[in-house]
Amino acid sequence: MAFLPMNIKEVKARGWDEVDFVYVMGDSYVDHPSFGAAIITRVLEDCGYKVAVLSQPDWKNDADFLQFGKPRLGFFVTAGNIDSMVAHYTVAKRKRSDDAYTAGGKNGKRPDRAVTVYSNIIRRLYPDSVIIIGGLEASLRRFAHYDYWKNTVMPSVLFDSKADIISYGMGELQTIEMAKRLSEGYPVEALYDIRGICYAVKTSDYVPKTVVELPSYERVCESKKDYAIAARKELEEADAVRGKTLIQRHGNFILIQNPPMQPLDTKQLDYVYSLPYERWYPQCYEKLGGVPGIQEVLFSITHNRGCFGACNFCSLAFHQGRAVTVRSKQSVIDEAKSFLNDKRFKGYISDVGGPTANFRLPSCEKQKKAGLCKSRKCLAPTPCPNMQVSHTEYLDILRELRKLDGIKKVFIRSGIRFDYLMEDQSDEFFEELVKYHISGQLRVAPEHCSAAVLDRMGKPHIETYKKFCDKFYKLTGRMSKDQYIVPYLMSSHPGSTLKDAVELALFCKRENIHPKQVQDFYPTPGTISTCMFYTGIDPYTMKEVYVPKTEEEKSMQRALLQYFIPENKQKVIKALIKAGRKDLIGYDSKCLVQPMSNQNNYKGNNKGQKSSYNSNKNNSRNRNGKQIKDKFAKYRRKKK
Repeated sequence: MAFLPMNIKEVKARGWDEVDFVYVMGDSYVDHPSFGAAIITRVLEDCGYKVAVLSQPDWKNDADFLQFGKPRLGFFVTAGNIDSMVAHYTVAKRKRSDDAYTAGGKNGKRPDRAVTVYSNIIRRLYPDSVIIIGGLEASLRRFAHYDYWKNTVMPSVLFDSKADIISYGMGELQTIEMAKRLSEGYPVEALYDIRGICYAVKTSDYVPKTVVELPSYERVCESKKDYAIAARKELEEADAVRGKTLIQRHGNFILIQNPPMQPLDTKQLDYVYSLPYERWYPQCYEKLGGVPGIQEVLFSITHNRGCFGACNFCSLAFHQGRAVTVRSKQSVIDEAKSFLNDKRFKGYISDVGGPTANFRLPSCEKQKKAGLCKSRKCLAPTPCPNMQVSHTEYLDILRELRKLDGIKKVFIRSGIRFDYLMEDQSDEFFEELVKYHISGQLRVAPEHCSAAVLDRMGKPHIETYKKFCDKFYKLTGRMSKDQYIVPYLMSSHPGSTLKDAVELALFCKRENIHPKQVQDFYPTPGTISTCMFYTGIDPYTMKEVYVPKTEEEKSMQRALLQYFIPENKQKVIKALIKAGRKDLIGYDSKCLVQPMSNQNNYKGNNKGQKSSYNSNKNNSRNRNGKQIKDKFAKYRRKKK
């Protein structure tokens, strides 16, 4: 199947006089089901609509937007796979130089706040055209929200963009229904009863009904307490079974969010992933070096959607939802078989996963009829006793994939919920995970070790991670495997004091963890953690939360996690003094760093204790004494 037309020349080559929809996006066009734009455009095409793709249009003049003329039914607009501000800026608000979703990998091919910029241009050029915005940027900004980059509360993106409708969540079902009604000649107002959308009406035209009313835009700007209340209610009602209509007043208008669209069932998911994707990017990108973002996912398979883990810093619960839905075994097998016909395929499936790779069941039986609980999480701080745990289906799929002729290896690289895995009474999956599905490293996300911080994150306490590691290394040792765990760790999350950061550094030292990279908490729109960052309030308890905000403290917390790097020594010492932990500066084995007076001897030439950075000179050892590759060998060679 050919790529969808990207310019007017390709539209005419198909013999079309006009298009039904123009799909405008901030990413380069990649026709692969890991890219939301590919799914929505293929779904529209399969429903019989003529769709043109306008990828990364030049927003500094109108030519790109004018080339197709006014589409018969309207425009769909998205920033792309991620929020354009996250794509452009680091957590320190420095401009990124690269962009994995742009051909050539260079930043600057889309504007900041791409949804708003594109939609405003379209509204100016085609005043009476229907504009529907969607994707992650629009979905997470659908209510009044704190914007980290402007450091202020902004109104719903619906108002700034001048669009007609926000399609929030994954979008397939509401897109099909909206397209159907528009094609039948109904005005945009006739779409207002569709689930999974937001729209606005004048306050004078609003007909009161049973809804959950959020504090107004004006109130959340003035009161951080009201902001926290709004954030909690928004997430509480983000459930397709029990979610209610939400309204939020913005001046003389009322933003209305209909209840979430029902997630796709297995038959519908199978349909979406059976569509004729090219699984690549158009030829015109080759001369630029291609689109880097395709490489990691080219031969990956998504077998599920949704995540009932619902970490507070993750946007999944607000965008994709907590309800887990899955593809059928046959659908997954068929996708794997299609790889065998691709000359680029070398026999390695890079991932069989999703938001959380090892979820294939609803969190509990009750959830199917009553929805997911408002007041508690399924896994944190402890697993719910009603949670059903089984890896049987997932294991069955992996076994079938391994049997296919031409498949050399099947990896699992998306997130494994280790806490869920530890609740499984059977060790079958754990054993086969270790034996067959790890490419040397298994990445999991304990995130921190402090119970107070983990509670703010909505994560399980560290004891579960320790038990997981013990079991992993026992299995690894028994199988004589050279593989190990790489933990994701986060610094400066709301609730994390300097003392908590010291505790995490000591944990890393005890566990022989040497993180190559440390992620500072990044406040993105729509998450509970971002609410805590802005308000200093936990929206579930309404109690005050400590928030590290200054660059100095954040850099100290980050340095503590990499205390073993010589360049961090001065910051680590400063942090330890400030935290009242001078006892950790010295030559004893319990210390994190040596005093500055011995800096010249820091590389381990002194007669005292060698630094922990160099104590793992060419390798470190896992819990069974088995040698594993030292991640810092390359760095150390450069320093020498």
